Amino acid sequence: MTATRIPHDHAIAVRYQQASAEVRALQRQCYMLATLRLRAAVDQAGGGAGLAVLSDIDETILDNSAVMAMAMGHEGMFQNHDTWKLWEREGDPHLIPGAADFFHLADSLGVTIFYVSDRFEENKLATIATLSRLGLPQVHADRVLLFGPPKAERRAQVERDHRVILQLGDTLHDFHGAYAGAALEDQHRLATDHADRFGQDWIVFPNAAHGTWMQAELRPWQPA
Repeated sequence: MTATRIPHDHAIAVRYQQASAEVRALQRQCYMLATLRLRAAVDQAGGGAGLAVLSDIDETILDNSAVMAMAMGHEGMFQNHDTWKLWEREGDPHLIPGAADFFHLADSLGVTIFYVSDRFEENKLATIATLSRLGLPQVHADRVLLFGPPKAERRAQVERDHRVILQLGDTLHDFHGAYAGAALEDQHRLATDHADRFGQDWIVFPNAAHGTWMQAELRPWQPA
């Protein structure tokens, strides 16, 4: 992919995330499915004690398309860490449709919630303040696990004391450590290997604006 194509591709991706009715429908669909899986797991366990839900934050709970749109107008800002640090501290994201109802249901069923994100640890208080302002439950320092150890290690930390019944995220490394840093071809192979988990205990949210696939070459049809 050439450098001149990246801004155009990002603009289309950000427009989809921010403006399309389809992405809102998909997000609601994800939370509807997550709700069904949550209720089934709690019923099977006879209650929520000892059970946990792990969720990514950005583009899974929070809609950050406003800062993406802002960054589009400034060359080099899209991947600039300072941009995202400022957004984490001072931004005003809103909840993705369905998030509030799902997490309040999990809380009412006695399920422990962990917010596992690669947001910057230095902005942990700001992230906690944002999640709290938006009315999400169980937003405590020991339940908000931010960037530092790999997500696989943070998941293992939770699994020492809880049975994880559901994971929510928008990139595949939100679910399993094997995806972190894997080449795109290997990600496809791993997705096939884990096919039975998608829609069961792994719920993947749409995010057209982030992923290693954005650098992949297109394979156009070649008519005879």
